[in-house]
Amino acid sequence: MIVYTNTIKKFNNDIDEGTIAELVRKELEQRNVIVNNISEIRSWDNSLLYMKNVLNDESINQELHVAIEYQIPATSKRVDFIVSGIDENDKNHVVIIELKQWEQATRTSREDIVTTYLAGTHRAVTHPSYQAYSYAKTIENYNEYVQEEQIELHPCCYLHNYKEEYREELDNYLYHDIIKIAPMYLKRDIKKLREYISSYVKKSDQGKTLFRIEHGRIRPSKVLQDSLVSMIKGNKEFYMIDEQKVVFSTIKKLVELAIQKDEKYTVIVEGGPGTGKSVIAINLLAEFKSLMVNYVTKNAAPRNVYFAKMRQGNYKLNYVKNLFKGSGSYISTKNNQFDCLVVDEAHRLNQKSGLFMNLGENQIKEIINASKVSVFFIDEDQIVTTKDFGSINEIKKQAQLLGSTIFSGDDFKLTSQFRCNGSDGYIAFLDHILGIRETANYDGFDLDYDIKVFDNPSVMRSELKEKNTINNKARMIAGYCYEWETQKNNGPDVYDIELENDFKAKWNFNSTNTWAIDEDSFEQVGCIHTAQGLEFDYVGIIIGKDMILEDGKVVTDYTKRAKSDASLKGIKTNKNFELADRIIRNTYKTLLSRGQKGCYIYAEDEELRGYINKMIKRQGDKK
Repeated sequence: MIVYTNTIKKFNNDIDEGTIAELVRKELEQRNVIVNNISEIRSWDNSLLYMKNVLNDESINQELHVAIEYQIPATSKRVDFIVSGIDENDKNHVVIIELKQWEQATRTSREDIVTTYLAGTHRAVTHPSYQAYSYAKTIENYNEYVQEEQIELHPCCYLHNYKEEYREELDNYLYHDIIKIAPMYLKRDIKKLREYISSYVKKSDQGKTLFRIEHGRIRPSKVLQDSLVSMIKGNKEFYMIDEQKVVFSTIKKLVELAIQKDEKYTVIVEGGPGTGKSVIAINLLAEFKSLMVNYVTKNAAPRNVYFAKMRQGNYKLNYVKNLFKGSGSYISTKNNQFDCLVVDEAHRLNQKSGLFMNLGENQIKEIINASKVSVFFIDEDQIVTTKDFGSINEIKKQAQLLGSTIFSGDDFKLTSQFRCNGSDGYIAFLDHILGIRETANYDGFDLDYDIKVFDNPSVMRSELKEKNTINNKARMIAGYCYEWETQKNNGPDVYDIELENDFKAKWNFNSTNTWAIDEDSFEQVGCIHTAQGLEFDYVGIIIGKDMILEDGKVVTDYTKRAKSDASLKGIKTNKNFELADRIIRNTYKTLLSRGQKGCYIYAEDEELRGYINKMIKRQGDKK
């Protein structure tokens, strides 16, 4: 998505007429991106005026094309400014410019990280050169036109307000490697920036390059489990962007310090579905593979899939077993035996371990005790059983008791969306329709995300099956409202889920631990326990009778869950109906956010189907 594009000459004219910020804002709103941030609007006025000063020069061809606010495919991130054209040999080039209004910043000892004053406080952020570079590499990864036509992308950054006295904070040996790749230009470097631009783009391409980038095919989003082996080998499969990079570089530094100083640290990283928690976790695993490090998750489903993928990559059985661990593996582990334990889906941790939940004392305490650096990736909105014990407060409590310094807060919150076609608005939309929380922008998300409501579950299955023939990355998943009859009797005429329109299906077989990637598992329906922690291209979600629409509101009914569903164990005895309601809503949010490209929905309750469909159509009416 390109919000604004024109020739430099016409861009300059829009600046002179004072209309540029309004043009950008209106175009964003037409695309369901609501901009109420006055500082963002002001930044367009200020930064784009400086870009006019750069470009309005005889050394630069005024017929070159520019673009403003290009949304990077499969993410919620936008590139500030682009200049495109061709060189003297008619080769296409694109210059990507990250614009900053900073007046000063401070270096850090963390890889590619600086601190500056943002939103009323000093924040750790990526160096502007790294930001420009990571955006360029992500575009290369996802845009087929850029790859196939070998369009050269040239990232740089322009800090037009930056004070010369603080130059050394950004332009020093700590950042020289990234600055070589993505040059940095400060307030006094306007001539150098002009030279950089004109060295690549000399002649107009009539806007063809930007048009093709805008309308070119987007490569399929990478699925983490498919990239795992390559990442462990040290290959760059995902370029960490903005807050992802801040978290990664901070943890990397803390591990170095913990080993050097024999100190103990606990890091709490918060992030909703699709914000890259698992990507950072696997990158840390790859970074520390020469150290004593484990990837820890209570969820068996992702652990089993990762295990299978690593074995397919010819890694030895013992190595893989020692790399991926369940959360109850540290009951008897000595203090600081590990350099780093990376705990994914920390909200799913239990208090005690073992089949009968009678082993150990406290999984969080045991993990922190076992490692110099313990990293907990957590989303309290993905708590889906009464046994889920992981919470930010409990992690902090145990860290303090064990003398582990805690790192948490704004610098460790992941907010950008890298699933659901990169739509932050879609996650807010789920929060609204599921009644999890009221959100200001619940009715705005990118309809390029393929979301449909079906009145006929058999039709949904049929359409989803077609998607699955592409690459085996589509699955049906349901709320646990149906008894698992086939666990005991898997006869050909025995089914677990029977719905209207002659829909019949079985739960995922207990003969496999890798339902999510098995070649012959599409006809089986997964549940929260086989899907959480994994992602697919498309998901078809069956919402059972535990969630209905009543008097215009989405309500839950825990009594409609299957009697064998252990996720609500103890609710009736303890009468904690508020927790039951939370678990049901969290479960469906987790399921509805598993799809990279699309989500198909069938709800047993007809009124709920109509409500969700109405809310989706509301998006189209705004376009």
